[in-house]
Amino acid sequence: MKSNRGRRRHRHRRDLQKAAGNGDRLNKLPDDCLSELPNDVLLNILERVGTLDAVRTCILSKQMRNLPTMLSQIVIVPRDHDLVRMNVVVAEVIDNIISTRSPLITISKLKVRFVLTPNDCRSIGKSVSLAMATQIVDKAEFEIVTPQNSFYCTHADLVNFGKQFSMFVADCQDAFAGLTRLKLQNLRFGESDIPIILSTCKRLESLIFFECDAGIRSVLHVEHDRLVEIDITYGEFKTVELDCPKLQRMTYDNWPCDENPLVLGFVPQLSKLSLANEGLSDKTVMISQLLANAPAVTDLYLDFRSEKIWIRPECPRVLAPVLGQLRFVNLDCLPEECDIVWTMFLLEAAPSVEDLCISVRDHKCGSESHKTRCKKMDVKWEQTLPNFKHKNLGKLTIYGFQSDSNFIGYIRRVMEAAVNINEVSLHDRKVCKPCTDLFPHIEVRPSTYPRSCEEKALLRNKITEASVMMASPAVIHFRT
Repeated sequence: MKSNRGRRRHRHRRDLQKAAGNGDRLNKLPDDCLSELPNDVLLNILERVGTLDAVRTCILSKQMRNLPTMLSQIVIVPRDHDLVRMNVVVAEVIDNIISTRSPLITISKLKVRFVLTPNDCRSIGKSVSLAMATQIVDKAEFEIVTPQNSFYCTHADLVNFGKQFSMFVADCQDAFAGLTRLKLQNLRFGESDIPIILSTCKRLESLIFFECDAGIRSVLHVEHDRLVEIDITYGEFKTVELDCPKLQRMTYDNWPCDENPLVLGFVPQLSKLSLANEGLSDKTVMISQLLANAPAVTDLYLDFRSEKIWIRPECPRVLAPVLGQLRFVNLDCLPEECDIVWTMFLLEAAPSVEDLCISVRDHKCGSESHKTRCKKMDVKWEQTLPNFKHKNLGKLTIYGFQSDSNFIGYIRRVMEAAVNINEVSLHDRKVCKPCTDLFPHIEVRPSTYPRSCEEKALLRNKITEASVMMASPAVIHFRT
């Protein structure tokens, strides 16, 4: 024991001497190692953090003090809880960087997130206008947040914010003329405001509206030569009409009206369409009419919010002309009570589909009540092609799979039709913690998803035993 204690004391003394030696070497290093690095290396490091952090870092060193004016990316995105407090700081930092930087340095990315307050907005707008006038700016983005959360906004608040923003655009037209991305929230515009904003933002490629409109049951007509992406969430538009020759991606969540919520006019390049809504009436959307002018759609995402299905199955002869290029289909939040076999109508009409994903669940955390707000009914569909075969479908994914006739029969039907399918991925129900927190007393039906290897093997055989023409059971995977 005495020998062991001696060895430990010796080893401890040796470690202390080694640490002391390291300390001596560290003391011999320059006081400011970071500032000794070449400027290109320092700029590379600084551009990996936010611009505000880069400015704070450079203040500590006299040699680095001018580096923020040499950044090719100016990204100032304060966190939500800092937004109001940092608004003045954001305006000052933007002004200091842009007013003192060389016009020979291209700004590859300018992104600013700030609160809609008149004085700060005007300061930021004037600084960005200067950048647009004196320098090359590849990409520029404004994300403008209102002082109040949408939950607390009255009609008068929305109108007031809309007027403030329109005045901001009028005062800083050069800044908006150079924007490529604009993200807005909680604004109620006048009738002519949105067309004026779109005509001012000549370079705009991405437009994002959250809780924005031009009044209840207003019509939004978007006509723009350079828009590539439009994302609209909530708002009170009766109809959204699009005439955008370069539009590629369109997302529309939660429209309030059932009559022609979306009219796709001249959108020859539209390839990705995402729609999400609660079907609370008897009105349904006909895909053949919706996509009549958008035959280039390759990716279709439909979210039913665990309510009634709001699209109407149509015969392949009518649908095929508009779904000829469709390759990816994602049907999200189908209600648990409904049969899913109706989704076959999309495969019948879309011969190029390679990937079909279906999610079945009762997802209610976005609702005020766990109860269904409308009567869910099975969608009426009859197979029109009795010997239908699909040559391109390679993957079927189902979230919310249960070991019942609804799912087993559907998978069997898809596998019989899809002659080249190579993967069927089956997942248990998605667990949504916000749902369980919001409605803690609601009983969840026990899952019948297979757990053991024996249960999974039996299900594979049960699905595939009906036909010798079907793919091997080995393509069926139970994902955990």
